[in-house]
Amino acid sequence: MKNIFVGNLDFGATEDSIRGLFETYGTVERVNLLTDRDTGRPRGFGFVEMTDSAEAGRAIAGLNGKDLGGRALTVNEARPKSGGGGGGYSR
Repeated sequence: MKNIFVGNLDFGATEDSIRGLFETYGTVERVNLLTDRDTGRPRGFGFVEMTDSAEAGRAIAGLNGKDLGGRALTVNEARPKSGGGGGGYSR
């Protein structure tokens, strides 16, 4: 399983639209777009989990810098969050 950071998203992006982008490269296990806990508004980034590392690598290479809604996506392998406990991933 590979976790991928996706940033600089248009605030209108949906989990379904992001899933569709990544599914052209392989099987998508999960899409998680983050929202502000106070307002519920999108934060402009999220994470995609893909089951196959090779497919994930192709998705990263193919989608990093791609224009989506007038914004160039930032796509790279998510790094485990350091410190603070609680697990999770970061950009």
